[in-house]
Amino acid sequence: MKCVSTHSQRDNIDLTLAKKQHREYVSIIREEGIKVIELPPLEEFPDSVFAYDTGILGKRGCVIGRFGEESRRGEEKALAENLGEYASEVGTVQYIHEPGTLEGGDVLVAEQGIFVGESTRTNLDGIRHLVEYVKGVSVRSIRSDTFHMLCGCSYLSKGTILIVPELLSPDRFPGFSFVSLPMEESYASEALYLGDGRVLIPAGYPKTSSRLKEAGYRPVEVELSEFNKGDGGVSCLSQPVWMTI
Repeated sequence: MKCVSTHSQRDNIDLTLAKKQHREYVSIIREEGIKVIELPPLEEFPDSVFAYDTGILGKRGCVIGRFGEESRRGEEKALAENLGEYASEVGTVQYIHEPGTLEGGDVLVAEQGIFVGESTRTNLDGIRHLVEYVKGVSVRSIRSDTFHMLCGCSYLSKGTILIVPELLSPDRFPGFSFVSLPMEESYASEALYLGDGRVLIPAGYPKTSSRLKEAGYRPVEVELSEFNKGDGGVSCLSQPVWMTI
């Protein structure tokens, strides 16, 4: 309830229900055969449940971000400390330094490279640091008018992006295919690809589910009403380890 959110219902988050929804989220990912590492809660950082923003983790290298949202600074230090216990899971750790800012919610990772939204949370200095750290991987900067670029898109597989054209022009991703969503279901654009055509999406977005099926994907739904009130979506709640980085 103390998270940074612009949602009209942010003061009405049901904590008990949020915990239940989070347990279901974790269970679904595990049931899909994905290894899940749960980190301890950070009581002093109410937004820390949105783990995706803290950085970018890869098998060859990790980039720990620096938050544009000042109230979240400190979460990244906890992640770096926790990574020490999982050295075999991830690569060398490097950091975004002042004046750079980089939040994971602005980073779309695809086989073709990394796309980074220059936004109110991520600046050009942070993007330049990222380019230095992921040599050999293409990094392209995209101007984003949403507070995080992934509020309007997410990568699926095989060169396909789930996108809300009214929020982010497909022209910014040349060479890709798209599953387009209407503005009224923009919340569902923050999806999480689980592998083998399975896509985790929030429950209650029938057009998104239908369009994913038409494109050959299998939507897996999870109820996240309380996290929506905190401006968080499906992708926000976990930190993938990318094989391509």
